[in-house]
Formats: sequence, C-alpha cells, structure tokens
Amino acid sequence: MAKDGAEIIESGHAAIGPTALKAPTIRLPKILRDPFFVLASTVLTAVFLMALFADLIYPTDPLDMVAMPFLWPGDEPEFPLGSDQLGRDLAAGIVHGSRASLLVGFASALMGLLIGTTVGSVAGYFGGKVDLALVRLTEIFQTMPTILLIVVILAIGDPSVWLIALSIGLASWPMIARLSRAEFMRLRGADFVVAARGLGYGTPRIILSEILPNALPTITVAASVLVANGILLESAVSFLNLGDPNVVSWGSLIGAGRTEIRTEWYLSGLPGLCIVFTVLSLNIMGDRLTDILNPRSALRG
Repeated sequence: MAKDGAEIIESGHAAIGPTALKAPTIRLPKILRDPFFVLASTVLTAVFLMALFADLIYPTDPLDMVAMPFLWPGDEPEFPLGSDQLGRDLAAGIVHGSRASLLVGFASALMGLLIGTTVGSVAGYFGGKVDLALVRLTEIFQTMPTILLIVVILAIGDPSVWLIALSIGLASWPMIARLSRAEFMRLRGADFVVAARGLGYGTPRIILSEILPNALPTITVAASVLVANGILLESAVSFLNLGDPNVVSWGSLIGAGRTEIRTEWYLSGLPGLCIVFTVLSLNIMGDRLTDILNPRSALRG
C-alpha cells in the first residue's frame, strides 16, 4: 500500500514537472506585429513629443541669429543640423516648426470634420430637396481649386496660423461631407433607426446618438487623411510666403531655403524629410485604422 502511494506521489511529481509548468506564450495583437504600424506609431510619437517639449529642447527663439551663416550639418556640435543664410539654428527651427505644422494639420482637420459631418449628416438623413441643395453646395466647393481658395482667403485677411487652419478647413470639408452623406443614407433605414423612431426619439437624438456613432469609423479614418493634407497645404502656403511671418513651420523653412537649393540643399531637404515621414506615417495609420475598425479584418485578432 505504501508502495502504491509512493508511485502515486512520483506520478504526481511527473505531472507537474518542467513540461507541465511551461510558461504560456504571450502573443501580441496582430496590429502590433505589423512593422509599418509600429514604425508609423514611433514616428508620430516622436513628432508629437518634439512639438510638446519644443521649449525644453530649444528654449531660445528659433528666429534668433545665433551662428555663422551656412553651417552644414555636423560642422559644429552646438548646431547639429547647421544654420541658414541668416545664421539661425536649423534644428531649433525644425523642432519649433513641428508645433505650427501639427497645429494647422489638426485644427484644419477638426474644422473640416465639423463642417463636412454636419452637411453630410443632414443631407443623408433628410434626403429630397435638402439633400439636393447641400450636394450642390458641396459640388461648388469641390470645383474650386483648393490652393486658390486658400490663397484668396489669406489675401483677404491677415495671415496667421489660425487663419491658415480655417482656410484649409473650409477647403477640405467636401470629402467628409460625401462620406458622411453616404453613411447616413445607408444607415437611415436600419432596424435600430426604425426602432428609435417608433420609440418617439427626436431627429437630433437619432442623428447624434443612433446613426453618427455607427458612421464614425469611416469618418475617423478619413480624419487622418485630412490631417496629412492640412500639413501639406500649410507647407505649400508657407512656401509661397503666405504663412505667418512670426511663426516658424516646416513649410516656411523649406521656402526660406529654396533660393539656396543648389548649394545648401539641407536647408529645404531636412524640413522636407520631416514632412514626408510625418505625412507617410499618418497615411499608414489611416490604412491600419481601416483594418482595425473593419469587423471582418484579420488585424482585429
């Protein structure tokens, strides 16, 4: 009997041996195993932190003349990215310029989202003559060249960061309006909307509480495109010397260095690379958001 007990104990020890106590394998979500998503997230995080802590990284005014003109990157450790034709620190300009570029990108995207979602939701929900009138209004704005509309608005007012963001937002909302209109037309006949009407919900409540949350995934993905377009359009406006002269942005740095592009290409090339990586990262994030918000996507696993 004791022998049988010993065998049971030994078999028990074998059952809880190294094989049985093997640690479970931790698997990351599929989206975190996507190298492009990780790279884009890293770049955007670095840009956001750079803009947030710009005053700590470079406490001085980026418009101050602090060095000899035309220092190339690496010539002096104090100015790692060199200096421009006026002796201004290019690294300080890039760090502080990220603030203006991101501010214009996100502010213009928010403006475009508010206008476009409002117009598209009203047109898609009510249909009929209301839809026809708002679609015609959207087409009028779409037929206008975007950069021309922005230039006209800036020529009327005093160029500033907020006016640039406003003008870009006014020029970019038609895309959101068409997307939200299509979503509202698709969802207005859904069962949950019919049930909400049967319960006596008012039109504003149905639009804001029932249909809009279900249309948000598509609109959210489009928002990343708006931010990227806002950064590019701000760069184009600043390149044309129509930006705020008192604020440094990546576009103004490119515009300031264009006259020396043949000899000192880094003056325009380095800020241009910042725009390229930021916009590319935003586009990658938009693509991945499409996969994440799609219930049939494999990346949700």
